[in-house]
Amino acid sequence: MVIRLLVAVVVALLGLPAAVSTAHADATDDQFLKTLRSAGIGDNISSSHAIDAGHFVCVRLDNGATVSDVETDVKTSSNMPDYHSGFFVGASINAYCPRHKPELG
Repeated sequence: MVIRLLVAVVVALLGLPAAVSTAHADATDDQFLKTLRSAGIGDNISSSHAIDAGHFVCVRLDNGATVSDVETDVKTSSNMPDYHSGFFVGASINAYCPRHKPELG
């Protein structure tokens, strides 16, 4: 069930135009989005969906998934290249759950 939700979030993340702005974005969200865009990831992504997916990376890790598992889930469900999938997971950890930074290796 958790993987299905991740798939839905990531598919929505990549399937919607970036025209939607996040009304409740804070400084952390803004930095996260800036980081994604600096890697060429955020150009065609709704900000709110990117933020939601970033938080969901942390939920998966908090529930025992490995970084590798989450990267694979992101890649499989979004068709992002390996580099972008890994970058997205790393950016999510840096922004929303730095407690998982040691797991990055």
